[in-house]
Amino acid sequence: MAQKSKTVYICSNCGYETPKWLGKCPECGEWATLEESVKEFSVQKGKSPLAGKSRSVTSYALKDIAFDNELRYKTGMKELDRVLGGGIVKGSLVLLSGDPGIGKSTILLQICQCLGKSLRILYVSGEESYNQIRLRADRLKVNTENLFILCETDVQAICEHINSTSPDLVIVDSIQTMNFTELNSSPGCVTQVRESSNILMRTAKGLSIPIIMVGHVNKDGNIAGPKVLEHIVDAVLYFEGERNLSFRILRAVKNRYGSTNEIGVFEMFDTGLREVENPSEMLISGRPKNTPGSCVACVMEGTRPLLAEIQGLVCSTGFGNPRRISNGFDFNRLAMLIAVLEKRGGYYFSNMDAYINIVGGMKLDEPALDLTIVMALVSSLKDYALRDDVLAFGEIGLAGEIRGVSHCEQRIKEASRLGFNRCIIPKSNYKNISASLKKEIEIIGVKTIREAFEAIIL
Repeated sequence: MAQKSKTVYICSNCGYETPKWLGKCPECGEWATLEESVKEFSVQKGKSPLAGKSRSVTSYALKDIAFDNELRYKTGMKELDRVLGGGIVKGSLVLLSGDPGIGKSTILLQICQCLGKSLRILYVSGEESYNQIRLRADRLKVNTENLFILCETDVQAICEHINSTSPDLVIVDSIQTMNFTELNSSPGCVTQVRESSNILMRTAKGLSIPIIMVGHVNKDGNIAGPKVLEHIVDAVLYFEGERNLSFRILRAVKNRYGSTNEIGVFEMFDTGLREVENPSEMLISGRPKNTPGSCVACVMEGTRPLLAEIQGLVCSTGFGNPRRISNGFDFNRLAMLIAVLEKRGGYYFSNMDAYINIVGGMKLDEPALDLTIVMALVSSLKDYALRDDVLAFGEIGLAGEIRGVSHCEQRIKEASRLGFNRCIIPKSNYKNISASLKKEIEIIGVKTIREAFEAIIL
């Protein structure tokens, strides 16, 4: 058997492979990301690589495959279980990613306290020493006897240790520090991350042991390493939030065992992350009274309605071109809404600066926010304070019409539960609202943005 090797170049951003070096990756368009790698393969002399005896395989009819309900481990955090689809599935491979210092290692060490009551947990760290982990565990008050620490970066040695000890759960912090010794490349490169993830994946599936991996992000906020890393795992979770704010949002962008629409809300304290069971009340707390430019919206995050305060500020510009600043909302959509206000509503912003801010560091992109954004802008432009008990939501079209949105009754019920007495909703949704709900809270259906603002002035 003759060993042959071939030099290839692999993009560190997306994993694209090419036989020659290029300055720009044809797949993702990034510059100077192609790294040299050696690919080895075996060819028997005088024979085709496909020649020889192949092993037999067997297929099964779908109805003949035995089905058992997957076993889930409850983490002790309802918000995390919600995002995972009910808990950690046995034999699954989960990737947790986020900005540095956002709380990835913190939440993983915290769930060990609850899971350690009935499970044996192996915490593998390639970034911290034993003493550092102990200090952090003492700060988070994690003292379970079933938590075992392994500070190692050799992925083969780690998998051998998992085979010999058979823990119930494995946490790897982080995948970018893992090293496959048979490769000459440095840890963190595309080849190392891909091969280390494959080895851990085979271990998780072969032994039915769930493995949670921490993944770093690059400057663009994407997971560092090849895109194949996100394809082979069963779930990809993202931690979002501003580092100077205490609130954190956990979001699933891929989940083979649950919905990708759910989010979990946490708040960071000195003793670790705490769940926010009522995020709507948290997001609108501290709202100023009788202040122009403030309006409350209700958005849907999966099956959960969330109330968020939208603040708008309109003032005379000091520049030749008026400024448009958006924090937490799509800038291009804000420019479109201002154009609709000028053309269809008769509210002129040509010589005015416009600022939009979503309180709490939230990043929202649902079309139902359109009406709330418009109400906040017009309220600031006219210097008219909206009633504190008013909530508005609806999508706005280029003709100035207000279109219907989904889950309208759920949004109204959440507003009523938190003390709002008047809801401005699209006219097309009004006819589908139950009579009992109309008795609980005043609901006004509107067709245009002018009707919406007139309804609030009343």
